[in-house]
Amino acid sequence: MSAAAVAVWLGTVVTILSRSHADRNVYPSAGVLFVHVLEREHFKGEFPPYPKSGDASNDPITFNTNLMGYPDRPGWLRYIQRTPYSDGVLYGSPTAEHVGKPTVIEITAYNRRTFETARHNLVINIMATEEFPLPYQAEFYIKNMNVEEMLASEVLGDFLGAVKNVWQPERLNAINITSALDRGGRVPLPINDLKEGVYVMVGADVPFSSCLREVKDPHNLQLCSQEMEPPISCDKKFRAQFHIDWCKISMVNINNVAPVYVSRPDPGTGILPEFGEYKPPSESLKSRDYFSDFVVTLAVPAAVALVVLVILGYIMCCRREGVEKRNMQTPDIQLVHHSSIQKSTKELRSMSKNREISWPLSTLPVFNPVSGEVVPPIHPDNYETTSMPLMQTQANLQNQITIPQQRPSGKWYS
Repeated sequence: MSAAAVAVWLGTVVTILSRSHADRNVYPSAGVLFVHVLEREHFKGEFPPYPKSGDASNDPITFNTNLMGYPDRPGWLRYIQRTPYSDGVLYGSPTAEHVGKPTVIEITAYNRRTFETARHNLVINIMATEEFPLPYQAEFYIKNMNVEEMLASEVLGDFLGAVKNVWQPERLNAINITSALDRGGRVPLPINDLKEGVYVMVGADVPFSSCLREVKDPHNLQLCSQEMEPPISCDKKFRAQFHIDWCKISMVNINNVAPVYVSRPDPGTGILPEFGEYKPPSESLKSRDYFSDFVVTLAVPAAVALVVLVILGYIMCCRREGVEKRNMQTPDIQLVHHSSIQKSTKELRSMSKNREISWPLSTLPVFNPVSGEVVPPIHPDNYETTSMPLMQTQANLQNQITIPQQRPSGKWYS
């Protein structure tokens, strides 16, 4: 092997070793909030620097976290990162069933400028505690905080200090933190610096203080039902930094909660029992006659449909009462009205088909309005009506009757 090949191989090995780090171990306690920050500065040294010396290294870096051998994280562990220029945060609350089971989380960092990756392993060793679980637990809803802001150690410490000042317990721990979006909340509008809101659950070893019990007062419950903020005496101890929605606070004494045990069936080994080799059917199968199936499928429904058709035809065609019986049961006045309407309808229809016939006598005046004499038709029988305008004037009506008018006595000047 040449010296150049050896140098390239050693350089490759050194690069791989420089990017592989020893597993990092953490030891959270069951029933206590676990927070682990994925710092971008910790991964920047594994990516190549900026091409120009002196430039600030501010590469966009995102993280992907998953349980080793699985595509996602454990159910109790959450992850959040707002932007590629902010740190990522792993947080959650392990339970007693995870005690003694090391959880290996694969953390993959992506450099969005160079498209290179770096991978670390985080080993979470969950420890059992004598204080778990704390019997008295209260969950607060903080309206002016996002989950990543609340996970900061300083902010969370200030909140626990305010709760301890109100509650006065000997032991106080943060149990869990949940974003309001995970509880069905809506994304706030980007105005007035609105926040998503966060739920913080804390546990203590002493009963709830009188201030916290004020929430259960009937008057305050009525105000909450009217979507009004109840007056809580200890709200001023939180108001300087935390805006708490006292209508959404929940308090539970787990000593009074009856445990619910769900029996689960034995999942088994997941391997199907042995049935031997597959044996296909032999080629000496007898042919099947489908004529009877055809008769049952088509002939029987057709016969039923024919019988129904015959019955309906008999009812509709052979059971009619007839026009004569209908007329006998109808009053004469209705028959006269019907006959006149029918006759007029036929006359109008015949007129619309042929306009060369004379006008119907029913449309002409019968008597002179002055003398009372019978008036002859307006036009003779040989008058051509096709050229007759629809709106006739006095000049068109040659045979129009002129009604004489009486003139008052006196002189008339023309």
